[in-house]
Amino acid sequence: MSKAKSAGALVAFMWFAYFLNYCDRQAVFSMFPSLKADLGMTDKQLGLTGAIFLWVYAVGCPIAGQLADRFSKRLLVVLSLIVWSLVTVATGFAGSAFMLLGLRAAMGISESLFMPTAIALTANAHPPELRSRAIAVLTTAQIAGTVTGSWFGGWMADHGQWRGAFFVLGAVGLLYALPYFAFLRGVNENPTTETATPSKTLAFPILLRVRTFLLLCVVFPVFVFGLWLLYGWLPTFLKEKFALNQADAAFNATIFLQLTTAIGLLGGGMLADRLYRRTKASRLWLMTASLILCAPCLHFLGSSDTLTVTRIAAAFFGLFSGLLMGNIFPAAFEVVPADTRASAVGILNFCGAIMSGFAALFGGMWKQSLGIDRLLSFTALAYLAAGIALIMGIKRLFPRDFAAIRLARHHEQRGGLGGATVGSSRQDSGQ
Repeated sequence: MSKAKSAGALVAFMWFAYFLNYCDRQAVFSMFPSLKADLGMTDKQLGLTGAIFLWVYAVGCPIAGQLADRFSKRLLVVLSLIVWSLVTVATGFAGSAFMLLGLRAAMGISESLFMPTAIALTANAHPPELRSRAIAVLTTAQIAGTVTGSWFGGWMADHGQWRGAFFVLGAVGLLYALPYFAFLRGVNENPTTETATPSKTLAFPILLRVRTFLLLCVVFPVFVFGLWLLYGWLPTFLKEKFALNQADAAFNATIFLQLTTAIGLLGGGMLADRLYRRTKASRLWLMTASLILCAPCLHFLGSSDTLTVTRIAAAFFGLFSGLLMGNIFPAAFEVVPADTRASAVGILNFCGAIMSGFAALFGGMWKQSLGIDRLLSFTALAYLAAGIALIMGIKRLFPRDFAAIRLARHHEQRGGLGGATVGSSRQDSGQ
């Protein structure tokens, strides 16, 4: 099999695993009314179903990233799939709010092993000029999983079978683990175009010295706060505001948002790779545009008086958010060493998931007082501030960090002989 076909097959196998990842984690958010009725959960406890998962997931991601940079990535992604599928099945047996929240924490641990490893494997299989589109294609699984998991969970809950939803989703994951592992046994884990001998030292101190990466660790949580506020509470918000049933609320909360996100992801990935030939900061510029354009969409999502306008705002938010979702990790890979990629994804996920947990929790705590609509408007202002911060980072931080990593890779490939190319590396760092 050629390298191109092998890389494509890897993305395809990773895609379905990532799809199941999001189906299993998202199904619960369209079941809130049923969980209230059957388990007696309060709004705060419902918010904690997202918060606890995300906080545990956040802690696990940097650890998983470090493990993936030093040990077998193939084994880690399969192990993660098996464990989170077992936890999903167990969630169907939950008899109390306490048990359900405990299982959400267990899911956070098991799923944290997957994403840093999967993103690093995908990046290693593709050269820089194809990396954004490859990761964008993989990330569409997140969209498909969110739509499918939310709709399926809501549909099963409407039929009094919310437990059965978890049994079905978990069983599919366990069955898929067999062909998944069989394929990954033949996959090369190392980068195809860069030298990347696994480091024997911790990646964290190295990454924390890269200022552009630190900026991304601030900007990314702002973005995912808004994302998870919608993921966690938009179905309930629409159900109560427009008197929809659970399945219809879940459908309206996901289909318009997620379908256009797929377009933004794929278009943003291809555009970033095309613009990369002209400016190495192309991914950062598209992320800036994403934040600034998403801000008014967030406001109208909460403040519109009709379902039609809400759908339009959700569609445009999805389109613009895809520009950031497909480029955040490839942008980080431009300024961090190749042997720290999984750790970089892990740290970014840590920062994002911590803030995402607060989005889920605040939605439950402030739904009656502040309201989801106002919380969305305040988040829109934070998006504008993050966009401005990225512009400053592109101008002041990125050129030096990009030149430094390019020079380091050149020395590693040439055995330390290549000082004459320093100038060209600096030219490549142009904005």
